[in-house]
Amino acid sequence: MSGHPTGVRENGGVSDPTPNEQARPSAAPSAQPQPAAAQPPQQVQPAQPEQVTVRRAPKIPAFLVVGGLLGFLGTLIATSLFPADEEVGFATLVAYFSLYGITFGVLVGAIVGIVLDRRSSKRARTLQAERETVDPAPIEGELEQ
Repeated sequence: MSGHPTGVRENGGVSDPTPNEQARPSAAPSAQPQPAAAQPPQQVQPAQPEQVTVRRAPKIPAFLVVGGLLGFLGTLIATSLFPADEEVGFATLVAYFSLYGITFGVLVGAIVGIVLDRRSSKRARTLQAERETVDPAPIEGELEQ
């Protein structure tokens, strides 16, 4: 890991767009191979370091789901503490009060997620990174140059 700041690793160009995307054959393979067009060799330019911001952001949907589940669980416990009306039934009471419990739980989960997201943006670090271009592996059936 020489030359890289602590915690920063090369991703193998996974997120970089490939320059030869237009030159790839269509999804339907043709019966006869096409001759490859002559392309001038690309000049490799030295990578310029860029300033990038790195932070750990929480996944908000996870907080919403957990909040909703906890809201339902709280509703189930609160409803079971009191005797149920025999004309209505326990399941109907739980279903009715779950509308409020789940909504409250999702709201609390969203607030907790937003607070943690704001907190993580304050702890963001600025690092230097170099952009590298890597030629993709040839696709099966593609002519190599």
